[in-house]
Amino acid sequence: MKNALSGLGLSPEAAMITFPMELFLPGSDMEPIRKRRREFYDGLTAWKPESASSSPTANRILRVEGAGYEDALMKVNNLFITNLWGDGLPLFPPTVDRVDWILKGAALPPTHVIGKFPPRGAIATVESCAIALAMAGGRPEYLPVLIAAVEAFLDPLAGSETLQAASGSAFPVIIVNGPMGRQIRLSSSFGCLGPDPQRPAGASIGRALRLMQQNLGGALPGIGSMANYGAMRYTNVVMAEDEEGLPQGWPPHGTERHGYAPGTNSISLVFANGAANIRRRGAKKETPEDEALQGMHRMADFMRTPNVAGLVGYDNGTPGILMIPKVVAQMMTDLGWTKQSVRDFLWEHSKIPAEHLRRSGAAQWVEVGASPAMLASLELDPWPISLSPDNLVIVCAGGDHPTNSFWLQSYCPRVVGREIQLPAEFDRLIADANRDLGCGSDVCMI
Repeated sequence: MKNALSGLGLSPEAAMITFPMELFLPGSDMEPIRKRRREFYDGLTAWKPESASSSPTANRILRVEGAGYEDALMKVNNLFITNLWGDGLPLFPPTVDRVDWILKGAALPPTHVIGKFPPRGAIATVESCAIALAMAGGRPEYLPVLIAAVEAFLDPLAGSETLQAASGSAFPVIIVNGPMGRQIRLSSSFGCLGPDPQRPAGASIGRALRLMQQNLGGALPGIGSMANYGAMRYTNVVMAEDEEGLPQGWPPHGTERHGYAPGTNSISLVFANGAANIRRRGAKKETPEDEALQGMHRMADFMRTPNVAGLVGYDNGTPGILMIPKVVAQMMTDLGWTKQSVRDFLWEHSKIPAEHLRRSGAAQWVEVGASPAMLASLELDPWPISLSPDNLVIVCAGGDHPTNSFWLQSYCPRVVGREIQLPAEFDRLIADANRDLGCGSDVCMI
């Protein structure tokens, strides 16, 4: 509630009267509210703020001293935890020099305002992105991706104002398209959800976004975020699509979903709230055709779930992200499948029998906040998990191995895209990364 007040531009210290939640359940006795009405009167007429508010865009410089570097670093991290600025893992101090170094990756001035971070409403700037990335151990060549991700996160269509605070454990998934993903060592291959010391960019970018969700948006567990489980709370998901592994006729995700020209550096934001590995390959000596068909049915079986959180994206969002390794995508293509026919098959075979929809209570959730299209869908038996097959996100990623695919179940009212703006000196930043981290080309990787 305090975060919501701040987001509206009001003081988070505003008078507040708390009651047990049971009081507001159906059939409860409202007499305790009447007995405490004097507190309401005083709150409305006599409240005064206890402290002076400061500018939401002002960044303070703190001085921390220690007996040596290690002692000072420990004191900084203790300070982060004491002030609820940290995430429980060690962080880099965002010194002026380090933040200035990160800002070399910005195509916009440090003071450029990106928007208000919900629900608390603190102002997100290019500089605040750099501060978070500095704390998360990032590098300047990562900053353009983080800025684009924050722009998408703050797009009203993304629904982050609700998802940040809701109990459904939503976490942002950032899919990067274009050549810069490979240039900044963002993984699209084995272990692309991390960790990967050869491709460290995703962990730092995702962690920086998470720190901004907490420190600007107020998403502290049980306070600003009511997420019961808080999946992926340290690093979110930041990965690249394996565009070089796409079969003939399979457009990149950024092109297919957002209309960006192939080769455009872009990000796509999807909110997810669950993840499942799917054993796709056959167990015996099935024919390639049978193995492909059985694997498709197993993937559809994972998708066939009455995910009531996913209903927020029924019309314009997505039921989830299906990640398929490039070797599987190529095998499907060789057998005559297209990306669209794969999507159509999965959508058709993930439909839920109407009886199952009713017995789980999912039908009532559809009725509660439904759009006309969702209400009309209740007449269908079986029930499709999204309005259209085209809502399903399919991404080629995960290394050159055919056994598994991966399903990220969504909580996503809209899939939001942004083009990535690179600074003029981007090539120099990549050269510096090769100097600092060693050769980053494929021939140098283990």
